Amino acid sequence: MVKLARFLKKYKLQVILGPIFKLTEAVFELIVPLVMAGIIDNGIAGGDDGYIYKNGAVIVLLGVCGLGFALICQYMASKASQGFGTELRRELFSHINKLSYKELDELGTSSLITRLTSDINQLQVAVAMLIRLVVRAPFLVIGATVMAFTIDVKLSMIFLAAIPLIAITLWLVTNRTIPFYRNIQKKLDKTSRITRENLIGARAVRAFAKQQHEIDRFGENADDINKTAVRAGKISALLNPATTIILNLAIVAVIWLGGFSVDSGELTQGEIIALVNYMNQILLALIVVSNLVVIFTKSAASAARVNEVLETEPSVTDSAKEDIKFNENAPAIEFDNVSFSYHDNADLALKNISFTAKRGETIGIIGGTGSGKTTLINMIPRFYDVTDGAVKVNGHDVREYPFRQLRNLIGIAPQRAALFSGSLRSNMRWGKDDISDEEIHRALNIAQAEDFVMQMPDKTDSMIMQEGKNLSGGQKQRLTIARALCRDPEILILDDSASALDYATDSHLRTAIKENCADMTVIIISQRANTVKAADKIIVMSDGEMIGMGTHRELLSSCAEYCEICLSQFSADEIEKELHDEQQ
Repeated sequence: MVKLARFLKKYKLQVILGPIFKLTEAVFELIVPLVMAGIIDNGIAGGDDGYIYKNGAVIVLLGVCGLGFALICQYMASKASQGFGTELRRELFSHINKLSYKELDELGTSSLITRLTSDINQLQVAVAMLIRLVVRAPFLVIGATVMAFTIDVKLSMIFLAAIPLIAITLWLVTNRTIPFYRNIQKKLDKTSRITRENLIGARAVRAFAKQQHEIDRFGENADDINKTAVRAGKISALLNPATTIILNLAIVAVIWLGGFSVDSGELTQGEIIALVNYMNQILLALIVVSNLVVIFTKSAASAARVNEVLETEPSVTDSAKEDIKFNENAPAIEFDNVSFSYHDNADLALKNISFTAKRGETIGIIGGTGSGKTTLINMIPRFYDVTDGAVKVNGHDVREYPFRQLRNLIGIAPQRAALFSGSLRSNMRWGKDDISDEEIHRALNIAQAEDFVMQMPDKTDSMIMQEGKNLSGGQKQRLTIARALCRDPEILILDDSASALDYATDSHLRTAIKENCADMTVIIISQRANTVKAADKIIVMSDGEMIGMGTHRELLSSCAEYCEICLSQFSADEIEKELHDEQQ
């Protein structure tokens, strides 16, 4: 919690004045028992109605003033806590966007969502309670004890005996419940993950009639959270009875011993009532403290989770400050003996990859599932940093580039078509902020998306639902390709982004790119040999290694695995004819 205090800098006034107003209200509350003692001893015992009315009005005035100060404190606590949550949520979201793919993979999407929502909400509650009650409750306990000493030192020793017993009870409960609350927050991550998977994969769930399976899976997790929460609740539930028993025993002792003092004339009845009231004030304050213990126990777990993200440093950093001057004679892309591992000291996902791509060349990358194709192209825009070797763009190591400059050179149509809610035009602007309608239509035309976009009611102003759910798979892929082309990049990466297109559309797309983007270096990843066969250079991947490189015909005669891929997609006669043509 202390590490997150910096997010309250803008709310110093509220953090300082809020508790002051609450303390003033507590002072008024401490005065009330003394006024009550005076009414009993002087007004009621003496039959002085005027004294009773006058001091009764004082009690009402103290109550009204206390209410006013409490409301002001409540307003300041709300303003500070909500502002704190806003600042922290903004900072956390900004920090998450600075993390590289490696850290995002390790932390997990569902966990990050829970930390941005549930954990920060819990911290907001803690800040509000910090301002409203953290100072007031201890002050009431100490203040009531001090006021009791002003009435009678001997009976006040009962207060001093009760308070340590209650403090020990609070410590024991807190110490036992913190691990449970931390565990609950982790289980909430799993709830978020299951929910997210179920909603994203709703069509698959229904297609396989797995609704009940998913309901049971969610129910098991919910039951697990319930059991953990009940165990924590059972321990926390001991707090109020234990503190109440201790304080009620203390009140019995005050009344019992106070009775002897009244008989001997050392104390008045009003003073005994005042002492009982002070003991009740301590009881109420400690009940508040017990509730605060639960709140801050949960908040401590949430703060640790939020700090874990904020303290996570990205493994890929934007350390370069100045733009790089390109070497016009250098290859557009160069892989120099590149190896990569997703986790330190783990198996290599890429092993000793070396190749070059000249400006205007088309590079095809093909291989089985999990062969490292997407990992390979993720090295170019520095989504990950290489473990060994170097990746160069225009003659310079990608680590020398500022992120902005490097990624402005590259247009990517990812493996999973990702569109955002909003207009089609706003999605195209992800490629270029100030893009014109002519440039949008040119990109749509090259991506073979112009026809279906023009059939939409609002054309380029048509609304796209979240994740493009109102579009088919092929339409989404063509729009993501168009978005990449809107940037007019030097390097275009198509990561299996035409897998949902029919062969004719795929062919038209490749032809359009070749005709309209002659100066662009294009990298095409595909499972289809037909998609990459016309590439200037084809790289064949297997288990993270480059096992073949050359043109389509060269690889047919030199790379057995490429030949197997082609045989699974073309007839043997076609392959034999192409081999014969190569030999000719």
